[in-house]
Order: sequence, then C-alpha cells, then structure tokens
Amino acid sequence: MNETNLIADALAVLTPLGFKATLQKGNLRANAREVDAFARIAKNKVQVDVAIEAKRTVTPATLGAILAQTKAQALEHGKPVILVTDHVTPPVADRLREAGQQFIDIAGNAYLEAPGWLIYVVGRKAVQTGAPAHAAKAGTPAGLKVLFALLCDPALIDRPQREIALEANVALGAIPGVLNDLRDQGHVLVMPGIRRLNTNKRLLDGWAMAYARTMRPKTLTAAYNAPTIADWKNWAMDQGAMCWGGESAGAILTNHLRPGVLTIYTEKLPAMFIHEHRLTKVPNDNRGRLEATVEVRKPFWGTALQEHDEIMTVPATVPPVLVYADLLATGDARCIETAEILYDKTIAPILTPR
Repeated sequence: MNETNLIADALAVLTPLGFKATLQKGNLRANAREVDAFARIAKNKVQVDVAIEAKRTVTPATLGAILAQTKAQALEHGKPVILVTDHVTPPVADRLREAGQQFIDIAGNAYLEAPGWLIYVVGRKAVQTGAPAHAAKAGTPAGLKVLFALLCDPALIDRPQREIALEANVALGAIPGVLNDLRDQGHVLVMPGIRRLNTNKRLLDGWAMAYARTMRPKTLTAAYNAPTIADWKNWAMDQGAMCWGGESAGAILTNHLRPGVLTIYTEKLPAMFIHEHRLTKVPNDNRGRLEATVEVRKPFWGTALQEHDEIMTVPATVPPVLVYADLLATGDARCIETAEILYDKTIAPILTPR
C-alpha cells in the first residue's frame, strides 16, 4: 500500500463517524517541512483545514521522531497535522493523545479534536494489508549508514564513492544502489559534474525513524546499573575509544538536560572503567531504560567520519545527528524537547546548503 492509498483508506474510516474528509490539491513538496497531503475535515457546521503526514508504522521507538516532525510541520503550515498510519496500538494512542497529536489509522482508531467535536477511538485490531513492500536500498542497514554519513557531512555526497564507503563503514559495492535510491526519492540532485544532497528536516526525521526501528536495537551491547550517575561529567573517558551519546551527549551539547540514562558508544567498556564506577551488569533479557542507568552501544560509522564534524566537544560526543536520533527514540518529552533544541542550535546549520 502506497502513501496515497494509505491516506485515502484512513480518511474513509471517518465517514461512519459522521465526518466528511476532502483532499485538497497543492504543491506538497515545496519546503523543508513538507507534508504528504492537505485535507478539509468537516462535521455539522465545523470544518478544519489540516495537513496530513503518512507513516506506515508508528512504534514507541519512532514516536519521538514523528512528534518532532509533525510539530515542525504544524508551525510551518499554520494548521493541525493529522498522522495517518496502518495501525495505532492503545499504548501508542495514549501517548499520541497526551502529546496532542491527532491521528487516524485504517482500522478505525482515531483521535480528532476541534471546537465542537472530540473523537477518541482505540482498541480496533490491525487490518491485514498484504505483504509489505520490499525495502529500497536506502532503507537497508547499509543505506542508513550511508545516509547518516551524508547527514553528518553533506559535502561528502560530491566525493568519490570509495570515500563515501569509508566514511559510512560499508562495502564499496553498496554505494551505487543507495545513491540511485536517494536520487529517485529526490534527496540527491545530480547535475553535470556534481552531486548535491537535498538536505531538510524531513530527510533527517525519516532517517531517525528508520534508525530507531531497525538499527538502533542492534547497537545495544551491554547495560549496567551504577550506584550513582550524579558525577557522570567527571568520569574519565578514553577519548580515542569512548564517546557520549543519547541523553548524556544531549546534556553536553545543549546544557538543557539532566540525563537519567548514560549512553556510551564504544567497542567494549574497559574493565578498569567498570571497576572504578562500580557498574553492575544487567542481564541480557532485562536490558532497557527502566532497568539500567548506563547503556553501551557499538559504533557503526567509519573511523574518519568525525574528522568532518564541525562541532568538536570535550568530552567527546557522537555526531549531533545521532544524538538527535537517540534522544527522539526515548519517546520522553524532555528528551524530545532537547532534541529540538539540538536541531535548531547545531544540526540545522550543518544541513543548510552552503
């Protein structure tokens, strides 16, 4: 099911609820905070013009990136953004409503609120829509690594493919297919003699969602509890092998967050470090944000990537794009707010074409 059909099917479920939904024509891809459609939703004497953002899957891990994207779109277009999707589970529906994010799914679950009406339907089972479409090259782990490298350093797009492969830590043979997919999606502009990355927040948020859904769970290699993390800023980090990520990196880069979980990107946490901070390993089957105060994640990018990072921090953090994605993946309101600050302060200038 493509986005057009998904939107049509989702809007159709409003008819039994007494609504009339009409799609409006317009240029939907004209700016950095583009949406998938515009519509007018009416009931009785009340009608509301809305923007529509279609997402095939909404999970707790992707919720933060979705909320960041729809908030930016609402500010850009000056109208509510309705999220349409295949299915919203009751827990995700509750979190969407708490965030004030209206939604409709093709099973008939919905949250709509405007002067004169309030609709909140949850608990309807998912509708079978057939086999999922085959993922494009840009959506594979190799594709996500390449796009991550390009988001960190947009100028990389115009360098030889061998350099792109080195920066992204992927095989050279993966590069042509990924670049072709990005070109077909309108993210890479090819002109005589040059390539240019068409960077925008939609591309960033799309990467953050795909990363949270597919790659991020595989980066977690260990989790620990510490007697205290109040003194975490004084922890000695091996600058060549350890980097702060997640909430701790967000705190360093924005000075806006008190981390509840410390994220360290490293191949392996040194035994001396574990002993010094009296870390107790959490069993594999109990890993998670609620059980651990320190999490260890495996780097997935090329060793040369940070040479191009314009934001050098001490102590070292992973690239801001990854910090942004990690913060959104928590789904926590304070982390999402920090991610938005990080985007405005640090990432947007990197993505802006020079």
